[in-house]
Amino acid sequence: MKRMDERSGIREIKGIGEKAEKIFQKAGIRTIGDLLHYYPRGYEVYEAPVSVGEVEEGHTMTVSGAIYGRVQVAGSPKMQITTLYVKDLTGTLKVIWYRMPFLRNTLARGGVITLRGRIVRKKDGLVMEHPEIFYPSAKYEQKRDSLQPVYPLTAGLTNNAVQKAVRQAMDNMELGEGILPKSVRDSFGLAEYAEAVRGIHFPEQREEFYHARKRLVFEEFLLFILSLRMTKEQEDKVLNPYCFREQEAIGQFLQKLPFELTGAQKSVWREIRQDMTGIHVMSRLVQGDVGSGKTIVALLAMMFAGLNGCQAAMMAPTEVLARQHFENIRGMLSEYEIPLQAELLTGSMTAKEKREAYARIASGEADLIIGTHALIQEKAEYQKLALVVTDEQHRFGVKQREALAGKGLYPHILVMSATPIPRTLAIILYGDLDISVMKELPRNRLPIKNCVVDTGYRGKAYAFMKKQIQAGRQCYIICPMVEESEHLDAENVADYTQIIREAMGRGISVACLHGKMKQAEKDDIMEAFAKNEIQVLVSTTVIEVGIDVPNAAVIMIENSERFGLAQLHQLRGRVGRGKHQSYCIFMSASRSEETRERLEILNKSNDGFFIAGEDLRLRGPGDLFGIRQSGIMDFRLGDVFQDAEILRSASEAAKALLDEDPPLIKPENEPLKKMLEQRLSTSALETTL
Repeated sequence: MKRMDERSGIREIKGIGEKAEKIFQKAGIRTIGDLLHYYPRGYEVYEAPVSVGEVEEGHTMTVSGAIYGRVQVAGSPKMQITTLYVKDLTGTLKVIWYRMPFLRNTLARGGVITLRGRIVRKKDGLVMEHPEIFYPSAKYEQKRDSLQPVYPLTAGLTNNAVQKAVRQAMDNMELGEGILPKSVRDSFGLAEYAEAVRGIHFPEQREEFYHARKRLVFEEFLLFILSLRMTKEQEDKVLNPYCFREQEAIGQFLQKLPFELTGAQKSVWREIRQDMTGIHVMSRLVQGDVGSGKTIVALLAMMFAGLNGCQAAMMAPTEVLARQHFENIRGMLSEYEIPLQAELLTGSMTAKEKREAYARIASGEADLIIGTHALIQEKAEYQKLALVVTDEQHRFGVKQREALAGKGLYPHILVMSATPIPRTLAIILYGDLDISVMKELPRNRLPIKNCVVDTGYRGKAYAFMKKQIQAGRQCYIICPMVEESEHLDAENVADYTQIIREAMGRGISVACLHGKMKQAEKDDIMEAFAKNEIQVLVSTTVIEVGIDVPNAAVIMIENSERFGLAQLHQLRGRVGRGKHQSYCIFMSASRSEETRERLEILNKSNDGFFIAGEDLRLRGPGDLFGIRQSGIMDFRLGDVFQDAEILRSASEAAKALLDEDPPLIKPENEPLKKMLEQRLSTSALETTL
């Protein structure tokens, strides 16, 4: 096989033909570089087997024992369950597999077997679910004490295929020194690039994994921070081209509202007005906890631009949320007699609807435009766009801002974030933005009532939800991703939805939502839920970015120990948005003191900023093998809570590099500069920002 580099195509690897290449491309892997940066999402840790008497609920464990009795297959043709009993000196353990009836023949010989799987509690006690089989048991010793990478998969792509391809790639190329200058590596004790790549994919022990990950996360954060600093320098020079004056209509609008703005809302609105009438173009982040009233502040900014003869655009992450914002804004403009026209622009509109919307936007007839990414497509021509309001998941990247600037204007940017991040980290992460914080909740908001319970409470939880539904309310149930088989996630949610349908009984509509669905299907389900056509929505974490459903009063989060505190708080924010008392049930299968301590923080507090600080305090390297990342920023490896110290170190390194060599032209900084230029030119920042 010929030597390859990171730019080589994936077909250079032996055994990957045209068909396999297309499967890899579905996962975003086109080059060897893509493959090497396709990091494992976790690791199977093959520890010493425990006795049957030592198995613990909620953990993945290995047991060895004798096959006891007959192997049985039962259930419907669609859901056949294979059952086996394993016995040792300490007891007998029930083991089940789904949709694998052929195992009856494989295991019928009896003898000693080693099984590795997750321990769950069923009606008849602890059960090992869908384990990996080592038969004969001696096969387990070959994997003992090793860390086996588990990759995110797509249809047709197996974990074994990714492992094999990565090994071949690393065996047939020189990985080089990477982009970090030696001075930076030495100052912060970072691994060599080749060592880090090998250590992240095939670590022989945990320490090797931690060392590799630290290097790669540091590099990821450093590139991010340097990109922000370079963007900030460009934007600092942009003068405000708009001459905005105070608008009496806004004061009258505020007086007519049935509620008074909180002190935090008034303060942030004052900062936004000062920015929009100031010398430079505004780039501001409004960081507000769930339910703090950010939307009304965004509307005031949009009205301010509109009443000054300009246009404002609000970009939402989903069509269903864009439509909800549009209906709410259009309703308020009409009710309070504000002389502005709202316009909706989304990708699913018909060609005729889009043409008509484009015409109204281009002519200036449309003042406030609400939509999705369709807002920044080529055909969207604005007469005088002066403000763009965007969700943190869709912050405008450099190319997008240039595209808008190319239309003749350079708009103010207002980023709305519902993710509370400790201020020290926010300053680093949002280095190109001024930061406003809204901690105060509106007076009419009832605090969410929380409870942390074990799986034995599930029956009572179902009964409580039925009672709430009978009172007219609606409920969410959140399922985590399945750790061992991520590609089975959608199927598992569907199975669990069927269980909920049976538990709720007739007359209660139950639906499921997961990431494998098409966006249009997700939108239809969310709209039906918003109209109370669906009473119980069983979902994965895709619900984090959803529409406002004030009637939803209960959320139950299954296996809550698998999530970080920040993500749990975001999920909890799906309820508590209306006038009714709302409830959050954290269901946990873990009995560890550490898990109880973490969940008790959420049980006792609804303050996102306090929770973010506690999440930061409690995170440690051990969490990397279990708890889901916070999902706050779209980094490949880094997590702003878990890796807060690495983030601070990367910020320190960025400052030192720019202080010593601002243009990064020294020979040792050239690889870093080249990568930065590539990221900025291809607008790679957009996927992260």
